[in-house]
Amino acid sequence: MVDLTTSTQDEISQKISNSSVINNEVVVAEFQSSGRGRLDRTFQAPKYSALLFSFNFQPKRSQSDWGFLPLITGMSAARALNTFVKGQTPVTLKWPNDLLIGDKKLGGIIAEVKGSSVIIGIGINVEMNEEELPVESATSLSISGSSNLDRNKILSKILNEIETSLTSWDSGEIFVDRYREVSSTLGKSVRVHRPDGTVVESRAMDIDPAGGLILESGERITVGDVIHLR
Repeated sequence: MVDLTTSTQDEISQKISNSSVINNEVVVAEFQSSGRGRLDRTFQAPKYSALLFSFNFQPKRSQSDWGFLPLITGMSAARALNTFVKGQTPVTLKWPNDLLIGDKKLGGIIAEVKGSSVIIGIGINVEMNEEELPVESATSLSISGSSNLDRNKILSKILNEIETSLTSWDSGEIFVDRYREVSSTLGKSVRVHRPDGTVVESRAMDIDPAGGLILESGERITVGDVIHLR
């Protein structure tokens, strides 16, 4: 646990550079001055209001399979968080790994490859009130009526789920079916903004074993910003 850091991703990355990291090492922060999410977005949260952590994972599986790691992490986090929102709107995933409650974002996940490691970072809005949310389309466990806002308990539950899933995945298990169970994207009409500036609209039909989003148009999306269309 660190009180202040630029980002937990940077902490793990530096440890890898210094050869001082161990597999599955976790860094948790109370506050990040330069937190970031997918597609180079920033992630800001008032001190003590969010759960912010990263961990180092060294997969045994072929690197061609690593694209599914962020999805497994998101799936595991959603399953864990749903034990804290019983009786409320469940936590789901917008492809690839945005954690949603209803149509509002609860948290996000970033994954970065460094050598033989994948550094996976997670940020979850826990105790933020309406005024503290970064954008109107966000929410928090507190706002959504969670039964428990103890970040230590939430962290422990999420890490246990992730460890179980990653151990099975690294042994060759396929997680596409489990991911489908928590996906709020599949079956919806979506607009996808690709990094090159192109935009495609279609219906999201499936996820492939490498984590790609399969559209009704026949296209396979591996990177992009998905918007659910009503």
